Amino acid sequence: MIISFAIIYIKKRRCLTISKELAINEQIRDKEVRLLSSNGDQLGIVALKEAQSMADEQNLDLVQISPNAKPSVCKIMDYGKFRYEQSRKEKEAKKKQKIVSLKEVRLRPGIEENDLNTKANNAIKFLKKGDKVKVELRFRGRELGHKDLGKVVMLKFIDIVKEFGEPTKAPAFEGNNMVVIIDPKK
Repeated sequence: MIISFAIIYIKKRRCLTISKELAINEQIRDKEVRLLSSNGDQLGIVALKEAQSMADEQNLDLVQISPNAKPSVCKIMDYGKFRYEQSRKEKEAKKKQKIVSLKEVRLRPGIEENDLNTKANNAIKFLKKGDKVKVELRFRGRELGHKDLGKVVMLKFIDIVKEFGEPTKAPAFEGNNMVVIIDPKK
C-alpha cells in the first residue's frame, strides 16, 4: 500500500513541474498523438494512453512538443533534464549578450576650451567601454540667436572624439537643443 502511494506521489510530482509552453503527462488532452522516442525516432500515431504507458515503462515523461499539429507531436524524454538544459542555454545566451547603454554629455554654446576637453575625455571613456554617447548642446535665451556658435562647439567636440567614435548622423536640432549620437568604433 505504501509503495503504490509513493508511485502516485511521484507521478503527481512530475506533473507539478509545469512549463508554460509544454504540456506533460496527464496534462495532454488529445486522443491520439504522433510519438517520438527518447532518441528522436518516430514511433507513429499512437493512442494517448498507450504513449503514456510507454513513457512510464521507461521512467520518463511524455512531453507535448507541438500542440498545434494534427495530431499533436509528443516526445518521450526526461522533462527535468530538458528544463535544466534549456535554462543552461538561456544563461549562456545572456553571458554572450552585449548590453550597449546610452551615456549622455551636456554642453553649452559658451563652454570654455578646458571644460570642453574634460567633457570630451568623459565621452572617450564611455566610447572605450563600448557605450554610445548622446551629446546634447543646450541653448538658453539669447543663445538661440547664435546657433552658429553652438554648431562650432559641437563640431569641435566631434573632432576631439573622432578616433574613438563616429557620429551616426550630422548634429540636428530637437527643440532648443542640438543633439548628436556618437557610436564607438569597432
